[in-house]
Amino acid sequence: MTTVAKSTASNPADLPNDAPDPRGFLDEIDGEAAMAWVHAHNAASLAQLGQNPLFEQYRTEALKILEATDRVPAPNFATGGFVDNFWQDKDHVQGLWRRTNWDAYKSGQPDWQTILDIDALAKADGKTWVYGGSSCLPPANTRCLISLSDGGTDADEIREFDVTTKSFVKDGFFLPAGKQNASWRDADTIYVSREFTPGELTESGYAYVTKVLKRGQTLDQAVEIHRGEKTDVSAGRYPVRDITGAYVADASYRYLDYYHSQYSFHDGDRTVTFPLPTTSSFSALHEGQIVWWLKEDWTSASGRTFTSGSVIAFDFKQGMANPTAIEPALLFQPSAHESVEGISQTRNRLILTLSANVVGEIRAYSLKDGQWSSIRIELPENSTLSVGSADDESDRVFAWSSGFLQPSTLYLADAATGKVEKLRTAPSRFNAEGLQVQQHWATSKDGTRVPYFLVARKDIKLDGTTPTLLYAYGGFEVSMQPSYSGSLGKLWLEQGGAYALANIRGGGEFGPKWHEAGMKTNRQRIYDDFAAVGEDLIARKVTTPEHLGIMGGSNGGLLMGVQLTQRPDLWNAVVVQVPLLDMVNYTRMSAGASWQGEYGNPDDPVEGAFLRSISPYHNVKAGVAYPEPLFETSTKDDRVGPVHARKMAALFEDMSLPFYYYENTEGGHNAAANLQETARRYAIEYTYLAEKLMKK
Repeated sequence: MTTVAKSTASNPADLPNDAPDPRGFLDEIDGEAAMAWVHAHNAASLAQLGQNPLFEQYRTEALKILEATDRVPAPNFATGGFVDNFWQDKDHVQGLWRRTNWDAYKSGQPDWQTILDIDALAKADGKTWVYGGSSCLPPANTRCLISLSDGGTDADEIREFDVTTKSFVKDGFFLPAGKQNASWRDADTIYVSREFTPGELTESGYAYVTKVLKRGQTLDQAVEIHRGEKTDVSAGRYPVRDITGAYVADASYRYLDYYHSQYSFHDGDRTVTFPLPTTSSFSALHEGQIVWWLKEDWTSASGRTFTSGSVIAFDFKQGMANPTAIEPALLFQPSAHESVEGISQTRNRLILTLSANVVGEIRAYSLKDGQWSSIRIELPENSTLSVGSADDESDRVFAWSSGFLQPSTLYLADAATGKVEKLRTAPSRFNAEGLQVQQHWATSKDGTRVPYFLVARKDIKLDGTTPTLLYAYGGFEVSMQPSYSGSLGKLWLEQGGAYALANIRGGGEFGPKWHEAGMKTNRQRIYDDFAAVGEDLIARKVTTPEHLGIMGGSNGGLLMGVQLTQRPDLWNAVVVQVPLLDMVNYTRMSAGASWQGEYGNPDDPVEGAFLRSISPYHNVKAGVAYPEPLFETSTKDDRVGPVHARKMAALFEDMSLPFYYYENTEGGHNAAANLQETARRYAIEYTYLAEKLMKK
């Protein structure tokens, strides 16, 4: 999609300080001029891609997969032997919160009873409600605080709901829309962190004031119990409970930046802050032990050193009595290629989800006579494993196993014995016959070996002609693991494409140090890692730049923008999803100020100079042959915001560079509020990729 030239400057994003921004009108999210621009470019992209017969084929096939009623309903343990599920299909676009009993679910023929119909609520309220989950008061868990956002924004409305009557409580707790948190203290008391006074938000746009709200009170009658600082990312206070639901203490937090937090615990008038690194994560309270996940090396008072990535625990009451003398027990210490992916608990066990060379393992830990021991849950090896739900009334765990070619399989695990029972496997959504998965290693610019997975035909011709899609994220310690995607398989692999997933630095695949290696001014390593994987695919003759495309979203969208501007020679298609792209001004856009711990401060001379050097918006140059990118975002995205993608696309337009642009007007940071919107987005992406990479 080509536009007329408007500028011949080397980069029109570089403006004199006193010059008006010609793309400034796009900063007004819902402004009339901005939305007219959005609708015009949406229409142009859909007209161009929609004329390809593949578009409707892909949309129909994707929607069929998304709305399939034979998929496995993801179960969650509920109080009293029930199983809950949130379900969406063609008849329930926004979704149902529903419940059945355990025996019925296990039988495979559950008699689902609707608790809350989000579609009916949306119709009654005239809103596009997106369900954000519930927080219920233990131990009965019949009174819940329901989160609802209009169109999928991070700002949500909170209402009190009675599960027994399946209705909202008349004159119950109600919090108008905002970026907020609410938690139960008791049946008539909640703690609320939100913007009580206009402007009383952090620079990142989150709450830092917590108040106690009693039943029947208005927000202006709530009493303050905790206050952070405006410079924090966010701050709050909430009740801490044990697995039975019994109140233990209050915890308060101040997120100093994205990776440093100050946790304090309150027992009556006593407040204690444990002498642990501010990078540590408070992960659980189990059998009287407080469990922490370390993100850097730490030495206790006795001189014992616990390494980064370890999980430790110590007696909570003893720690509260004498915090300077805590001597934790070591539960897990990772090797160089191991990491912790998650921590949960059942009634009597602590559950750690682990990864070794991006292959999963789940272990159950128990405490007896002051000593910790663990057993392996007997789930399939060489697959991605995850805990779907852990029961706080027993030691049962719903666990999932999946892979690129293996549909998700649900298991019931006994955390006390390690034994598992296969419950059901999702149907295959694409023909995987003849496909294989391989793990390769590329060598980055600084000599670091970087793993990646390649999904391709066993008889692939190593002549450089295979259309290949490369995906990565590379940030915030988020691990990219093999998973089953029916849409990817049906719309890409089944059509003859290959798929590569890169485990580049910045992620959490090999623990905190793998992430830290790419933070702030070291971030170029992440971009070098990704380029090295692309070059390795070419060196192996899997593909060539003509047939190689890349995709990534959010932080991965920034990765795509950098690859677009730094290595335009390597790719012929670039899908840039809900991205950050203006790294000079990102801290003043939506929630950008909260990510300085990851990216650095643009106002710092050293960090700011680096950010400008990699900022995609500031590094588009005249006279360079860029691949024609696809920019995707959402008007309702109040986390990253649509302005990054809008202004990058407008910059391309001003420089007469071809591009596609699509902005979903709902959906938030997920870029889709329902299954139909998701199917349309898939059709846009894969039609674009097919046109760019599958042509002869």
